[in-house]
Amino acid sequence: MSKRILIVLTSHGELGDTGRTTGFYVAEAAHPWQTFTDAGHRVDLVSVQGGRPPQDGTDLNDPAQHRFLETVDLNTPDPGRIDASLYDAVFFAGGHGTMWDFPDNPALAALTRTVYESGGVVAAVCHGPAGLVGVTLSDGTPLVAGKRVSAFTDEEEAAVGLTEVVPFLLASRLAELGAEHVPGPDFQPQVVRDGRLVTGQNPASARGVAEQVLAAFDAEV
Repeated sequence: MSKRILIVLTSHGELGDTGRTTGFYVAEAAHPWQTFTDAGHRVDLVSVQGGRPPQDGTDLNDPAQHRFLETVDLNTPDPGRIDASLYDAVFFAGGHGTMWDFPDNPALAALTRTVYESGGVVAAVCHGPAGLVGVTLSDGTPLVAGKRVSAFTDEEEAAVGLTEVVPFLLASRLAELGAEHVPGPDFQPQVVRDGRLVTGQNPASARGVAEQVLAAFDAEV
């Protein structure tokens, strides 16, 4: 049965006060999009502020990215225009921009809670799990509490020289919320599925996260 999946993109385009640009990491949207669409599912996009979100890491030599950018409409709605009841999964793509506008976003949090509590799958990759930071369930507990997760590690953040630039360290924050962060080797694929929550550590994990979303659909957990 065909499912409907929402990929969430950051609208934040400034990398702190470095003068460098950021945005959503294109591969982390394109590879899941390709995986989902090739499996026959419908995929929609949303960004925090709506409109055309800023891009980072674009590589048009990557066939998946080229196809994604040639095919999708990047003139996106904002979360307030999304009917969460229509979706079987929500997928938070990464990119450093997410660290500024995904956490504690009421519209994204409400959307994610609705999808999850309706039996849907919630997924995120790399810095995308920043979108889980402000999500609480109806009983007030953090969505990630007591769950195994993977996200861009503190060590990886140090390796790219941005420990003092990002507003917080993502893996540490998830652990503070009660998650069990399960790291893999730096910049190598690492995907963790805990029931209907699927997370991945870095760009190399994007396709694997999407594949585990499909596995979660098949498991009907």
